[in-house]
Amino acid sequence: MGGAIDPASSDLLARLYAGVASERPWQDFLESLARWMDASFATIIISAGGRSHPATFLTPGADAAFNASYASSLFAEDPFQGLPDGIVTSYAEFTADLPPDQAAPFRAIMHDTGFDQVLGIDLRFARRFEARFRISRHRSLPDFTAVERGRLQDLVAHLRIAVDLFERLQFAGAEHGVFHSAAQGLGLAMMVLDRERHIVSANPLADHILAQAEGLRRRGNQLVFARSEHQRTVVALLDHGNPAAAPARFRVERPHHGDVVITARPLELTAIHAGTGALALFFARPGPEQPTDPQILRDVFGLTSAEARLAAALTSGSTLVEAAQAIGIAHNTAKVQLRSVFAKTGVHRQAQLVALITSLGG
Repeated sequence: MGGAIDPASSDLLARLYAGVASERPWQDFLESLARWMDASFATIIISAGGRSHPATFLTPGADAAFNASYASSLFAEDPFQGLPDGIVTSYAEFTADLPPDQAAPFRAIMHDTGFDQVLGIDLRFARRFEARFRISRHRSLPDFTAVERGRLQDLVAHLRIAVDLFERLQFAGAEHGVFHSAAQGLGLAMMVLDRERHIVSANPLADHILAQAEGLRRRGNQLVFARSEHQRTVVALLDHGNPAAAPARFRVERPHHGDVVITARPLELTAIHAGTGALALFFARPGPEQPTDPQILRDVFGLTSAEARLAAALTSGSTLVEAAQAIGIAHNTAKVQLRSVFAKTGVHRQAQLVALITSLGG
C-alpha cells in the first residue's frame, strides 16, 4: 500500500499486453524487455509439439542471417529446450550437464557468436504448444546477477497470460475469416472446433442441425457423433491435420432429418499452430448441382482465386476448353490450375471434382 510503481516495469507490462493484438506482435515488448534486462537481445519462440520449425521466432535487432538459419535448421538442434516450466534457467547451467558431443555444432555456433550468456523461460500450455523466451548478452558484458534473474522470474506470470491471450486471438481471427466469407456465399452450415472438440463457434444452420440430435449432437460444449468412425476421423484431424492437405469428407446418416455430408478442413493458424488442432466443419445436404460461389471453394478447399474460378466454371458442365474461354485464360493455364485443384481436393478426374463440389450444395 502506498508504494511507488516502478515506471520501467509499468512500461514493460504495458508493451507486453498492448503488443498481443498489435500489427507487430511482440516486437515492441521484446525490445523493451532487452533494455529492462540490460541485455543485447530478447527472443520469443513459439512452437507446436513435435514440429521441426518454430511457428513464431522473433529477435528484434539480431542478425537476419542467423535468425533465418535458426528458424530453418538450428531450431531442431537447439539443446536449450525442455526447461522446467516457468523457471528461469541459464544456458550455461543447463548445457553443463549435457554430454560434450551433444548438440556440439549448435554450441560451437553460440560460442562463436559470443552471445552465449542466456537466460531462458519455457512456458507450456494445455493446448499442446509452448512458448520460449530467451534473454541474451554478449560474453564481453557482465553475467546476469541473481537480482536480475529474480526480476525476470517475477515476469513469468504475466508472460503466461500474454501468450495465452495471443493464441486465443490468433484462433479467433482465423475463425472469423472462414465464417465471414462463407456467410456471404451460399450459407453452408459451419462450425469451428478447438483441439478438445469444443464448439468454438457455429452459425444458425449448424445449431439447427445439432439441435435435431440425429447422427451428431452437442454434449455440453463438445461435438459428439453417433458413429465412432466419424468421431475418430475428427480426432485424427485435430491431432494431425495439415491445412495444405485435401479436406476430409464423410457422410452422416440421419434417416429422420436427412443425411448431411461434412467436409472437414484444418484451419491455418500460422502464428502458433500452423493448422494443428483447429478444425472447420462445413455441412451440406446431398442434392442436385447448384450455382457455385468461387469464394466458398476458396474457403473450403484452400484454392487460390484463379483455381476457384476455374473449379466453379467446371461445375456447370463445361469442358476444360469451354471453362478456360469463359473465364478468359489460356487452355494450358487452365490445365496447370486444374492439376493444382486436383491436388488440393484429393480427386483425380474432372467428374470427381464436380461430384465433390455438388455434394457441398454448391
